[in-house]
Amino acid sequence: MILLSNSLQKFTFVSIPCTNILGVRLVSGPRCSGRVEVGQWGTVCGAYWDMRDAAVVCRELSCGDAVAAVHDAHFGPGAGPVLKGYANCKGSESTLNECFIRRNNAYCKSHAKDAGSLQKFTFVSIPCTNILGVRLVSGPHCSGRVEVLLGKTWTTVCDADFDQQDAEVVCRELGCGPLVEVLGAAAFGRGEGQVWTEELQCRGNESEIYSCETTSPLQHNCSHDNDVGLICSDSVRLVDGGSRCAGRVEVLHRGQWGTVCDAGWDMRDAAVVCRELDCGEAVDAVHNAHFGPGSGPIWMDNVTCSGSESTLKNCRSAGWGKHNCNQTNNVGIICSVRLVSGPRCSGRVEVLHGKTWTTVCDADFDQQDADVVCRELNCGPPVEVLGAAAFGRGEGQVWTEEIHCRGNESQIYSCETTSSLKHNCSHNNDVGLICSDQQGGGLLTVVILKMLE
Repeated sequence: MILLSNSLQKFTFVSIPCTNILGVRLVSGPRCSGRVEVGQWGTVCGAYWDMRDAAVVCRELSCGDAVAAVHDAHFGPGAGPVLKGYANCKGSESTLNECFIRRNNAYCKSHAKDAGSLQKFTFVSIPCTNILGVRLVSGPHCSGRVEVLLGKTWTTVCDADFDQQDAEVVCRELGCGPLVEVLGAAAFGRGEGQVWTEELQCRGNESEIYSCETTSPLQHNCSHDNDVGLICSDSVRLVDGGSRCAGRVEVLHRGQWGTVCDAGWDMRDAAVVCRELDCGEAVDAVHNAHFGPGSGPIWMDNVTCSGSESTLKNCRSAGWGKHNCNQTNNVGIICSVRLVSGPRCSGRVEVLHGKTWTTVCDADFDQQDADVVCRELNCGPPVEVLGAAAFGRGEGQVWTEEIHCRGNESQIYSCETTSSLKHNCSHNNDVGLICSDQQGGGLLTVVILKMLE
């Protein structure tokens, strides 16, 4: 039994063996978040308030798991009586009423005496949520179908009730860069299981979607044909290398792009960045500001990746902003593939010759060459090789060498080449291809090592 008092003076507490007398609610926050109030709606002192206590309140309110147990009137001070004591829950109770309450807590009494005002109390607050996680599925890194974890079940989200502000929060929570685009109509494929029956109402500045308000039920009759997807920008980029998949490595931290120093930088580190950017395999890991010095903060130094990480931020380093170097030590990489100006797995073929991207003549690009390009891009077998600039005319030079792949190579740079093509090719002959993973228009580009110069 929990007793509340409107008086700040000492008095005698009594207990009676009754149940379900006291209620609990969360006030001044979004659904399933707020200041904890009990009984006749008085507040709870923050002394020793922890995640076990928070878990019980979330459970009692059918609000899922506790996310945090916060203090210091995070959701504002209350105006009613104050629980004179503190909850001491084990965490397994079904209601706060079942927890043992330690009374006459000195911490609470001393704060009450500060000015004789409830405004001086340290009130407890709690955000709890049914949303336990969010992920992007069936797309490259930082892109895909939006799914939220409700309890133990991943559910898709209806495109009619997911907007720019919601997407900004998802990108931020996943450690990706700013939002690029919200896509409806199951752009990343139809999900399975349930479609979420609530609507997110984020302001756009939240750090995680569990902090967003929700409304229920949805007015829309949604199916998996309406699964929403989004594209976030990556939290790592390559700069001043002439393509999206070559250049100086820069990482996004606290909303600002910064550089990486080269102490210990090797091919395993480069492999992680190439994979994160969907740029194929690492060709080279360069040092000493090979692509020019950057500006702004130096975010990472002494990076050590195993090579299997999904993102550079998961690799060990000296810590954000900790370094013993300057911008002349910036790292760079060259990856074997880049994808520009269109959907993945289809487009015009281009190769990097030195520092110049060149198109390839359709007369000297065959099925075996296409097999290797599609394989390198993880795009499945080729569907069709298309000549006559089917994906548009490129710019710059047409490559003056012919690729001779056997068809079983894993990367295009492993194929032999011969120089001095016999054909008089122009951009009207730029070759393109469609791999089986996706069909559409765009630019498909492949790096050839400097050995091919």
